[in-house]
Amino acid sequence: FFPILLFFIAYKTHGIYAATVVAITASVLQVSYAWLKHRKVETMHWVTLALMVVFGGATLLLQDELFIKWKPTVLNWLFGFAFLVSQYVGQKTIIQRIMGASITLPNEIWIRLNFSWVVFFISVGFINLYVVYNFDTDTWVNFKLFGMLGLTIVFVLLQGLYLTRFLKTDSQ
Repeated sequence: FFPILLFFIAYKTHGIYAATVVAITASVLQVSYAWLKHRKVETMHWVTLALMVVFGGATLLLQDELFIKWKPTVLNWLFGFAFLVSQYVGQKTIIQRIMGASITLPNEIWIRLNFSWVVFFISVGFINLYVVYNFDTDTWVNFKLFGMLGLTIVFVLLQGLYLTRFLKTDSQ
């Protein structure tokens, strides 16, 4: 969320094009820092950086803010697609790889959980497009930070509530 927060601040103080430059720079710095510190960069950060450079670059080059507004949709759809593919390729779904060391669940619950993330990512992508095409840039920037973050938090909380019925306590 580091680049998103800086994008938001730069937008509010200097406009969409300055915010785009800041977001690209922040993404480069984030990936560089991860590489220097761990000699490893998470795939999510590489994908985010690539999309930021491509869509942000197009925004700046063509002076058309629509490109940067499409980036969250493309990113969410790519994540949704990756989660979907993980249900059919490999031994474990992405969500099981992420959370499997912390909790034990039946395989069908892992699949259901993973698919819920597919639906979430695809839905957020469509919601972003709805905001892009039905509201002004100010509203979209606020949605990008607060709306998407809020949707994610609500989704994770609901997912946590759903998972409680499958988790065993010490007394069970």
